[in-house]
Amino acid sequence: MSLIKGVILDEESFNPGDLDLSGLMRLLQDWQRYPATTAEQREERLAGKQVAIANKVVFDAPLLRKLPELKAILLTATGMDNVDQDYCQKHSIAVYNVTDYCTESVSQHVFALILALKTQLLHYHRFTRNGDWSRSGQFSSLQYPVTELSGKTLGLIGYGSLAKGVEKLAKAFGMKILIAQRAGSTEASAGRLLLHELLPQVDILSIHCPLTPATKHLIGSKELQLMRNSALVINTARGAIIDNAALAHALKTGEIAAAGIDVLEQEPPPLDHPLLAADLANLILTPHIAWAAVEARQRVIDKVADNLQDWLKLSSQAEQGRIK
Repeated sequence: MSLIKGVILDEESFNPGDLDLSGLMRLLQDWQRYPATTAEQREERLAGKQVAIANKVVFDAPLLRKLPELKAILLTATGMDNVDQDYCQKHSIAVYNVTDYCTESVSQHVFALILALKTQLLHYHRFTRNGDWSRSGQFSSLQYPVTELSGKTLGLIGYGSLAKGVEKLAKAFGMKILIAQRAGSTEASAGRLLLHELLPQVDILSIHCPLTPATKHLIGSKELQLMRNSALVINTARGAIIDNAALAHALKTGEIAAAGIDVLEQEPPPLDHPLLAADLANLILTPHIAWAAVEARQRVIDKVADNLQDWLKLSSQAEQGRIK
């Protein structure tokens, strides 16, 4: 087999230097590695490469048409919305993603958000550090109400491995579980509820579905108004599943009690993003890190190496078939 050249386009997005890439690196003799790649740099860096590894770099048809040598795109993520899959299928470009690598990490982050909000953790941290406890005259403070998770109802949108990981932890806390019917469905199937039926019943809503045309802005003003004003919204899936402006309004007006958000429609967000408003004290916002435990990121690299090994094997078999 002729020399295969590979490139990693945005390594810094998944590896700040704490991962072992040796198993991946030894699969090809010729690698180029870049911490990040802009849209303008893509063509130059991909030219002459047969294998590309990326996280969020966009592989659209106008770019792919300029890359006749590209044969495999290996994503360090589950989502594939940054790749024109129709073009790749028509032009025999293999596309691999990575699944089931961050269930523990995401589940942990979901409950970190839930527990921080339900125990008023940030409020009490500021209360203590600002000296308010010292001045209170009481051994304890009851200024911010804390509520238990036991007996509360968790609603899940999406019911893949990530949602099931969250469900497992929720049951350990004694919570009840409701599962939403797939977006776009007009009838509920066994064990699931239509979204407009589910929302009024839940104390916490956790989102785990992919972003598709059917799920974009699935949660908007109308849906938030259906929820209890004591409810929490947690999103660790994709930012555009929630109408961010509608969520900001719901938080400001008390339509819901609080939210824990790890993903936004635009990442990184502009400084004037509605969820970055200073007066949203009932919001915890994190920078798309639910997936990012070091163990999960190492699993990503190990699975990318497995995917590359599979593609190399298939390519070798195809080449031998042509020679015969």
